Amino acid sequence: MKKILLIIALISLSACNGKFDTKKFDLRKDCTGNETNKTLSDVFCKKKIILIMSFEDNLKKLNINLPSAANPVGSYVATKITGKYLFISGQISIDKNGDLIKGKIGKDLSTDEGYKAAERCAINIIAQAKKACDNNLNKIKSCVKLTGYVNSTDDFIEQPKVINGASDLIASVFEGAGMHTRAAVSTNSLPLGVAVEVDAIFELN
Repeated sequence: MKKILLIIALISLSACNGKFDTKKFDLRKDCTGNETNKTLSDVFCKKKIILIMSFEDNLKKLNINLPSAANPVGSYVATKITGKYLFISGQISIDKNGDLIKGKIGKDLSTDEGYKAAERCAINIIAQAKKACDNNLNKIKSCVKLTGYVNSTDDFIEQPKVINGASDLIASVFEGAGMHTRAAVSTNSLPLGVAVEVDAIFELN
């Protein structure tokens, strides 16, 4: 039945002089933008197809290569799904070479360097999310919340600017679905001496 619906949609799209690349796009919403149950409205609505770039395409566009999801370093799990929510344990700042980004922001690192460290936390969060979702990021409906922890000096007050690194990256990859609530917290130290740690909650389809 699904194959028949897809063929109908492709024929209709051809009649509208459109092009459809099933490798680049996911059909996930009807013409009103509402979630569907994969009926005919998933692929066809008054000769108009709603095409949504996959989150994987956004990663490629941003030139982001996801690392392997890191194993927990304590007595906990990296991810847990309960109901329609995916909880991701705190991901620390690790650069693309696998080295820890260490230091206290406001002393050893600048706000901009902290921002980049938070970006790396977000990349590690996405890697964990992909693994938890059986390598299919399009199972994610939205990012609900990020909580960021900044290893900073007592007089440092730009924690929100640092955690913007994680927030901006999540929003870039997941677009509207990446808009989230957030907390940015100052700490006097973090595990292994890293600069930033971020945890996340996602809603699943």
